Amino acid sequence: MEAYTYLLVNLACISIPFIASFYPKHAFYKDWKPFFKANIIVTLLFVVWDAIFTNLGIWGFNKTYLVGIHIGNLPLEEVLFFICIPYACVFSYFAFQYFFKSNFLQKSQTIISYFLITMLLVVGIFNYGKLYTAVTFFVTSFYLMYLVYKKTDLSLHYLSYLFVMPFFFLSNGVLTGSFLVEPIVWYNDAENLGIRISNIPIEDSVYGLLLIFMNIEFYNYFKQKK
Repeated sequence: MEAYTYLLVNLACISIPFIASFYPKHAFYKDWKPFFKANIIVTLLFVVWDAIFTNLGIWGFNKTYLVGIHIGNLPLEEVLFFICIPYACVFSYFAFQYFFKSNFLQKSQTIISYFLITMLLVVGIFNYGKLYTAVTFFVTSFYLMYLVYKKTDLSLHYLSYLFVMPFFFLSNGVLTGSFLVEPIVWYNDAENLGIRISNIPIEDSVYGLLLIFMNIEFYNYFKQKK
């Protein structure tokens, strides 16, 4: 069963959102077409990034917990991660649109964005030699700048992010070694800040924010086109 560990983590993340997608009054499955169009684009971008960093030894994977199928230098489970996690996140965003016409982050979203942009830029500049930190922080900062420039309402983006983060950290905790003898995904700490939440590099939370926001934005784009 060890070889199915990463696969089971992915399935656990998507199982409840998938079942809830068929809720008749507000069915997410009707939005599968714009979601999967969006997700294919974002997944391709992240898979290229992931493959390059894997090749550079910035992170890697423990074969003990993998089924052994690879796409390039990435295990199948890693590619599925970029589908399962965004599905759960965009589903949450979709559900919050139904349950909340506004939320407590509506008035503070701009301040949050400017704070994150500034903090990520400063930390990235002072750690430009650490590739995971620098690339993740710079790309996320610039993407937030773009969204602010577009005057995008990010209140539900942030609310969705906050909602899924406990589950994100639980799944990532397993991937980085919580409850296991060895981590499924290992990191080269020379390329990150060395700050961990449990076993999880702090950069993962920023990486996750970028992954979530890009999926939501492309989802909204394709949904509006439809």
